[in-house]
Amino acid sequence: MSITRDYKDTINERVDNDPVFTAALLDEAITLFLNGEPDVARLVLRDLVNATLGFEALAIEIERPSKSLHRMLSARGNPTMDNLTKIICILRNRLGLNIEVHTTPKYVT
Repeated sequence: MSITRDYKDTINERVDNDPVFTAALLDEAITLFLNGEPDVARLVLRDLVNATLGFEALAIEIERPSKSLHRMLSARGNPTMDNLTKIICILRNRLGLNIEVHTTPKYVT
């Protein structure tokens, strides 16, 4: 069975029409970073950037070349903490979201 639709089209459509989904993508990217899965987190952030403001607009806001941002948010990218923080803050502001981090016990008895 062949795929009938590119997943990027689905993500773009959902981001355009579903603010809860959009917030969940940002939440998932942050959670992945904090839980030690930076490769997947960068890819989720890349999809979110593509579906919202785009790399050209992000490049202007973060004052970095868009090619550099594409590399940072690739599976093998290595953004600095400063750049990662800027990207997340720009997305948070653009989406009108507040970010709160809560810890939970690793093992619940």
